[in-house]
Amino acid sequence: MKKKKTVAEDPAEMNASDSSHEEDSEEAPVKAKRSKPDEAGGEEVVYHPVKLSRNDLYRPPTAEELNQLKEAESLFHCSLLKMQMEELLKEVALSEHRKQQIDSFIQTVTELDLSWLSGAVKVPFLLVPKTTKGKFHMAPPASVDLIGSYPLGTCTKPRVMVDLAVTIPPDVLHPKDVVNQRYPRKRALYLAGLAQYLTSSSDIGTMRYSCLHGNRLRPVLLLTPPGSSSFTVRVHACPPPGFFKPNRFHPQRNNIRSEWYTGLQTSHEPPTPRYNSSVLGDLLPRAHLQFLSAVSSQCSAFAHGVALLKVWLRQRELDQGTGCFNGFLASMLLAYLLSTHRISNTMTAYQLLRNSLNFLASTDLTVNGITLAKNPDSTAPSLAEFHSAFQVVFVDPSGHLNMCADMTACTYKQLQHEASVSMEFWDNPTVDGFHSLLMTPKPMIRTSDHVFQLCELVKLQSSCKKLNLLSELMDHSGNYVHAALPFILSLLQRGLGQRIRLLTHSLSPDLEWSVESEAPKHKAQPPLSFGMLLRPELAASVLERGPPADMAFSRMCQKRLVPKQIVTYLLQLYVFYLGTRLVQHRCLLVPTTGEEESLLVVQSYDDLSRKLWRLEGLPLSITAVQGAHPALRYTQVFPPVPLKLDYSFFEREKTSRSLVPKEGKPCPAYITPIKVICHMEGSGKWPHDRLAIRHIRTAFHIRLGGLLKKHHNYTCRPCPTHLDVWKDGLVFRIQVAYHREPQVLRESVNAEGLLIVRDNEEAQALEMATIHKPLLTSTLHGLQQEHPCFGAVCRLAKRWLGAQLFSEDITEDTSDLLVASLFLQPAPFTPPGSPQVGFLRFLHLLSSFDWRNNPLVVNLNNQPLLTSFYLHTRHTLTSSADYTEIKNDFMASRESLPVMFIATPKDKNLSIWTKRAPCVQMLQRVVMVAAESLKVLEHQLMDGSQTQDVVMRPPLDAYDVLIHLNPKQVPLLCQAVDPPPVNFSRGVLTSGRAQSGGALPVVDYNPVSLYLTELRDAFGDLALFFCDPYGGSVIAVLWKPKAFIPMPFKTSQVSARCVEVTGEEVNTVPNVEAILEDFRVMGEGLVKSVEARTEKWSF
Repeated sequence: MKKKKTVAEDPAEMNASDSSHEEDSEEAPVKAKRSKPDEAGGEEVVYHPVKLSRNDLYRPPTAEELNQLKEAESLFHCSLLKMQMEELLKEVALSEHRKQQIDSFIQTVTELDLSWLSGAVKVPFLLVPKTTKGKFHMAPPASVDLIGSYPLGTCTKPRVMVDLAVTIPPDVLHPKDVVNQRYPRKRALYLAGLAQYLTSSSDIGTMRYSCLHGNRLRPVLLLTPPGSSSFTVRVHACPPPGFFKPNRFHPQRNNIRSEWYTGLQTSHEPPTPRYNSSVLGDLLPRAHLQFLSAVSSQCSAFAHGVALLKVWLRQRELDQGTGCFNGFLASMLLAYLLSTHRISNTMTAYQLLRNSLNFLASTDLTVNGITLAKNPDSTAPSLAEFHSAFQVVFVDPSGHLNMCADMTACTYKQLQHEASVSMEFWDNPTVDGFHSLLMTPKPMIRTSDHVFQLCELVKLQSSCKKLNLLSELMDHSGNYVHAALPFILSLLQRGLGQRIRLLTHSLSPDLEWSVESEAPKHKAQPPLSFGMLLRPELAASVLERGPPADMAFSRMCQKRLVPKQIVTYLLQLYVFYLGTRLVQHRCLLVPTTGEEESLLVVQSYDDLSRKLWRLEGLPLSITAVQGAHPALRYTQVFPPVPLKLDYSFFEREKTSRSLVPKEGKPCPAYITPIKVICHMEGSGKWPHDRLAIRHIRTAFHIRLGGLLKKHHNYTCRPCPTHLDVWKDGLVFRIQVAYHREPQVLRESVNAEGLLIVRDNEEAQALEMATIHKPLLTSTLHGLQQEHPCFGAVCRLAKRWLGAQLFSEDITEDTSDLLVASLFLQPAPFTPPGSPQVGFLRFLHLLSSFDWRNNPLVVNLNNQPLLTSFYLHTRHTLTSSADYTEIKNDFMASRESLPVMFIATPKDKNLSIWTKRAPCVQMLQRVVMVAAESLKVLEHQLMDGSQTQDVVMRPPLDAYDVLIHLNPKQVPLLCQAVDPPPVNFSRGVLTSGRAQSGGALPVVDYNPVSLYLTELRDAFGDLALFFCDPYGGSVIAVLWKPKAFIPMPFKTSQVSARCVEVTGEEVNTVPNVEAILEDFRVMGEGLVKSVEARTEKWSF
């Protein structure tokens, strides 16, 4: 184009920050050099050692190096955080090659010789109303200028956008074009003419229309170079500077006449502040660039500070869309803090980010707006006048433009909330601040406790008319979505009241469309999403105004729907809107959350515990009664349900007089034993021999059973290892424990008569069962009392692990600890307030945590980390020192530690919960499936898909053999992801109240798990076996590749193998046909068929 080319800054000034960095690097100490690939002719990079003299090696640090060390010590948790920040800045900064590409393409565009073409063009504007006064003709642009972040030096990857301002000639415009959308329409026509011309140029790649931050009055033209999409040039059509008088755009003035827009005459014209700010925004980009350039030239870290703030905003999805807090506002915020001396010009990028977030967290721009105008003219509006027209006020240097005109109060409250949360964990040494602050994405579906959507947005058009929002509709130029949004937000906030801490909404995206297509209608945007951050103690309250008073809330899952019912009621009553859809996951694929069933179990356990404490007639007193079952901490996937037996289904076994099913009947219902540990007092009467201790414990089981039968008429069955008690239709398995027994198991006497203390698996297993698990149960029970949805999240997580066949690798206790970490260390989020968001974060934790290089520290109850389990005094180290010690010990012993390492206050160095599983390969599989499940589930939740259960269905095509089980003999079949339409009678009555007396049925009998144990014992060296423990009717088998390597013949190693003779070599290999036949024989009556997928076998 033949034009008057103006450059905002000298190229040397544009990259002042980069040039100064290069100068600093030249003065740095000499480092090892390496040849660049292009200099070496594409050869491999070669490092050349640099010989340094003794003086260079031992010379004292320079003043600059001392300052850097002091800065790292005083500003960062450690020098690692400082290096992470620096590496991030290098990652998002534009390379010199990219800058050269941009400069070359900009020069190509601006130097085209323009000869205007005539013909029909697609105008990027919705013509509502169709016509307006005025004349228009095409003419070459008066000038083409670089504006925005690129000339300022704050442009960052990955979304590289270069702004180009094309000045419309003055003779095309008229001073009165501000009225009735004349200027926006001429602007769109001019942009369309420019697009038509550029389509004939081979120097332009793709070309599309878009809107600046979703504002339909400000269309832009997007250009990309041929064969590259690494950056986009955004072309703005702007009026000449000073063409329109700023006082014409006062927020209390009207520039859209009611008669023109509606055809009706009115005595009073309402103000149009948002339309005014849209037009005024086109007048000031050059002035804003000059202002920011002057500020940034005085602060060397300005560009880096803006870059960090933009990354922080991008991770929270606040930097794009209508009413966003974009990079321009981030730059203006830093400029405001610098101009008001709230921050210093000598501060680092780290300090600029910290002070910016602190200012956002502590300043409410919805109440007390701020201004960059030092000496505004007399016609400039006051802050009070801005507040009367806009919800958020941040005035530019001219004093006439509110840069946050399109931002809603809810969006700014969300910005404040995010800044406040960031400041809370910033200085917490137990949190990886860098990843939480700048590397963790926070989409709405993973951040908000409840999300609901307004679909079919076209219905809002009639709602605006019924709500008498005509003036708002005129101000938004017919965009009924944005016109109705403030009313909807205010309505929901008043209706939900104290139930929510924060209400957020999605920002309308910047739509893009082809230059050959018409501008999309307002209804073309995706559904409007709203997020709610709940107050758990008030969210489910039914005593306030809300649903009808006679509505029954018998289950917790119904109570969780109270906010949904309030939202639906309000929208239907006031907005006349019927298209609301709550985005939520059907918890556990059953019509209950399990909390009511768990509560019954806990109440029955508490009653049994009190009765055990009151028992008289025991040789030793009871010192503690502790539950050791997931149901007692509300985390059992399917909690035990009180059962009333159908005695016609059973017959009495002769020896024990227990109930066993009659011949030909299906497998009876599975009865879960609820484990209870009963600690007896220490005494000199306890023997010091392991066998004698077991006999004493057996005697205690018999005595406890007799006393419970005598005083409470409970049916009891004592065994050497435990005592089963039938109470309230539940079975409690009581195990007597002696606190010195693990130590006795570790002691042995050698041949010389010396006492040797050596750890062994038997002692570890007993300690786990009688000490660690009861302690974990009581701790997590307390966590459930603090966070009501903790148990539901655990159940969802374990149901997913079971459905994906990972239950053997990620055990119940491990899963509960993983979920507990989401509540105890939620940064950068707040603790989950609903099962859905907790489950999504669980999947994100599994898939994104660096298990190789970091331990997961779960500081239960936020207590000081203790050095050992037996140390009951408070630790003297600070929390920071504890975490540093754990990290250092972890790195020093990494190769010998489990691949998934979880540290707790009682277990800093061993990770007893993950000691045996998972292995490296299975953890990689878990991480991969979790990442894919998270991606699919989030997409389906936001997309409105009703097939969300797909994440609960494992891909079976990866396995070599499938063993199909007889559904009749699967006792937990009703818990399956896809249960059969007709279930079997399993000896349980559905009506009536469960009782404590009567014969004891078969307890803890699950033929599927017993069959799995036999398979692993017999063929564990040849294959891996997987099954869903919750009603799975298929056992998946995966051969171990190393097991099929031929081995030399040995008579001791011929089990399940056949002999192969090759010449003089005699080897053995697994006999696959015999093994498959053994699968059938071992599971006779349980196995329905064995499916061998031979096409997948590679041996």
